[in-house]
Amino acid sequence: MGMARAQDRSTGRGFWGRAAALAATGLLGSVTAATAAGVGQPVPWQMDLQVPVTAVATEIYNFHHLLNWIMLVVVLFVLALLIAVVVKFNETKNPTPSRTTHNTMLEVAWTIVPVLILVAIAIPSFRVLRTQLSDPKADLMVKVIGHAWYWSYEYPEAVGGFKFDANLLEGEDQVKSGQPKLLATDNEVVVPVNKIVKIQVTAADVMHSWAMPSFGFKIDAIPGRLNQFWFKAEREGVYHGQCSELCGQRHAYMPITVKVVSEQAFQAWTAEAKTKFARTDGGPKFAEAK
Repeated sequence: MGMARAQDRSTGRGFWGRAAALAATGLLGSVTAATAAGVGQPVPWQMDLQVPVTAVATEIYNFHHLLNWIMLVVVLFVLALLIAVVVKFNETKNPTPSRTTHNTMLEVAWTIVPVLILVAIAIPSFRVLRTQLSDPKADLMVKVIGHAWYWSYEYPEAVGGFKFDANLLEGEDQVKSGQPKLLATDNEVVVPVNKIVKIQVTAADVMHSWAMPSFGFKIDAIPGRLNQFWFKAEREGVYHGQCSELCGQRHAYMPITVKVVSEQAFQAWTAEAKTKFARTDGGPKFAEAK
């Protein structure tokens, strides 16, 4: 009987050990998959930001991780203080509590330390903001118009002066394309790699928001107003985004697809687009930009 009980205990330990190992393996596998993927689109169980492909997105990515480390240090420090208080000042070890108040050094410390933390956060924050608000000379302008519920795009006369609509790719078309569900469009925005692209965004009906996580920005599309942003994609590929402003019934079905290609491929695409898409008389109208 004693041998049977010992065997049961051993079996139990083995079972829980295997379960813990499997759980750890699954967790590590999920983390690895989340950090290894996410280029231009989300992946299941992703816990990190998408891989940045612009300078702005890279700065945001680094700033995000800096904040996580700062928060971790603060949380561990507060946890250590709580544990110290519970252990040192409980009723058993400290039956007669101290009534000391107004500790000058302590009050100075808990005022100065948070200020220093905020300064450490503010410096990289301002650096990111400066990069976002810089206004470099554009190599290409693209006008984006939000509709309920799809996007339309206009290219300037310099590259053909055409416009087209981009709708959600659904059903068999989406399956055949091999693109992610609810993120693919029938027509893609095509831009050249390592070129400064300025996006001018507005809306024809209600408020929308043109958001591209891998590019590190989203910009509101407001009727009667023209907003502008820029990016320079440093990596070829297909990148997906969505409308991030709750704009109505089919808000969840307004995907964005941007294809970043080489200069030669971009020239070939614009030559084809001139005949494939509708031309605009005199070319689309763009606000004056540097």
